[in-house]
Amino acid sequence: MAKKEYAFYPGCSSQKGASASNYLVSVESMCKTLDIKMTEIPDWNCCAASISYAEAGNLPRHVLNARNFALAADNLPGQDIVATCAACWLGARESKERLEHSSVLLEDTNTALKEAGLNIKVIPEIKHMVEVLIEDLGYSELASHVKKPLAGMKIAGYVGCQTNRPFGIHGESFENPMYLDKLIETVGAEPTPYDQKVTCCGGALAFSEPEKAQAQIKDIIESAYDSGADMVVTPCPLCQANVEVYQGQINKRYGTKFNIPVLYYSQLMVVAYGGSAKDAGLNGQVIRARKLEDLAGK
Repeated sequence: MAKKEYAFYPGCSSQKGASASNYLVSVESMCKTLDIKMTEIPDWNCCAASISYAEAGNLPRHVLNARNFALAADNLPGQDIVATCAACWLGARESKERLEHSSVLLEDTNTALKEAGLNIKVIPEIKHMVEVLIEDLGYSELASHVKKPLAGMKIAGYVGCQTNRPFGIHGESFENPMYLDKLIETVGAEPTPYDQKVTCCGGALAFSEPEKAQAQIKDIIESAYDSGADMVVTPCPLCQANVEVYQGQINKRYGTKFNIPVLYYSQLMVVAYGGSAKDAGLNGQVIRARKLEDLAGK
């Protein structure tokens, strides 16, 4: 029996074959080392992160999240739901809060779910993967598995906005959360001072208003370079994609020469735990993390 067991919600971006599938690869490898069993929620659906903004309204968004809650409770009773995607986690946490505090919304939601033969009786706890690592396991347990410390690597911890507000890691400052810095130290690397750690990456503005988003991303990357970082690490798939993928366009727009790897915390941990570059999903990077690849190959 595994040390910890959870109902896993991969989300659209982190599922196999999607844009952040390398994130899933690294999380699976990390969980194997930490003896964490993640059982995927059967027949899960999209968390509806954007449909309310497309004029679908709030009820459909909460119903879609509630369907995942009901499936988890029915198939994996007693297990907390864990998401690796910041947007999925944030949306699910909001739906849980609203459903638990509004009998009217809960009744309307159950009316909709009845069409699918489902009903919400108990809403599981919703956790981001970093909450599992920090709050359920703890830094000492995480450090105990390190075989290849990332000594000499300087890393900027980019928290982003979604895993920081309004819920965040227990006991953390919203203005200057330190959990990524502590995770970086746990695997033997050096966290660099980083004044853009909770700045928004622009999110979907990268598509609709790219100039605005790229200006924000430029500030994030410049701060990382100014701190002396070799790479940026984040807990959010959208932050990872935006900050990595648009560096080329930003270079053309601003005449800069950015080329800094942007990774997930789980990739650092897999390499530090002795995993291969493939185990860490490093082959899925647009900007290669050569220092990590070299260490993984030793």
